[in-house]
Amino acid sequence: MALQTVSESVYVGLCLNIGTPQLVAFRRDVRDIRESLDHKVTRNDELVKMLSGSRREGFRFIDSDFDYMIWINDHRVFWDFSQATLYNTHRYKRILCDSSESPPGFTLLWLPLEEAARLVLSSCVRINGALCISSAMYRGNTCTLAQLGSTVHGPCSSKRHLDILDYDHAHCFVSDFWPPSASSWTNRCHSWPPPHVVDDIIRSGCHFVAIGHKLGKHQENEWRISFSQAEQKLVYAMNHTQFLTYGLLKYFVKEFNHGKREEEKLLCSYHIKTAIFWAIQQNTIAHWCPQNLLAGFWVC
Repeated sequence: MALQTVSESVYVGLCLNIGTPQLVAFRRDVRDIRESLDHKVTRNDELVKMLSGSRREGFRFIDSDFDYMIWINDHRVFWDFSQATLYNTHRYKRILCDSSESPPGFTLLWLPLEEAARLVLSSCVRINGALCISSAMYRGNTCTLAQLGSTVHGPCSSKRHLDILDYDHAHCFVSDFWPPSASSWTNRCHSWPPPHVVDDIIRSGCHFVAIGHKLGKHQENEWRISFSQAEQKLVYAMNHTQFLTYGLLKYFVKEFNHGKREEEKLLCSYHIKTAIFWAIQQNTIAHWCPQNLLAGFWVC
């Protein structure tokens, strides 16, 4: 009972620090509406910009980065030729995956018709006779086009604003189709997330960010499959206790990494996000409610 009482107090404190259910929902709605309006006025050949990460999920930590995913609206990635036939060739530039020589979660992207925007074509190399988009070259070229002072950070071009906030721009490609290699995920969704969320995630496809596997055969040219949009939808599907537990884990990682050099940091926000997704899906806590917040935290 004592732990449940403390958990309720922590819940109240986190609502004050992170946000009430109403405030978090308001932040998300504002961002969703803004992006929906932006996308409606975006021309076919223009760039699409989507906020991801903590701010998109509804957090407002003082040191939260602004993480954006940016892609060319009229370029689409497909897993096989049958999918490519569903699109108007005069409107869309087609990009095909070849993951036959890549580790799980990574793939080569190639241009079967060798047609694409100038920026994309200038980032291509020949691999086994196919014209492939090099992730390293594309990352370098898009970083060059970014704001003055940007540096390459992972798959992103990164820039600090007023020595306070970091802006990370991940120039990527989008697919309207769910990866075949991830099809087994739906079989695990027995109790969470609910079926309509699963369907929405599958319909929304995935992205490809410009970074290869360190041990991959084509490290400089491979692309990592990104599920950032799916992750955002999963966070939206959390109840508020689960969301605050996720927030408490973020505080924990921040404290754990405090004072450490970058190469010494053994935990990152992606680790804790993965941990809480598994904890929820595996029903490790029977009832995610304020009284069980700390129990859920310790499980993660």
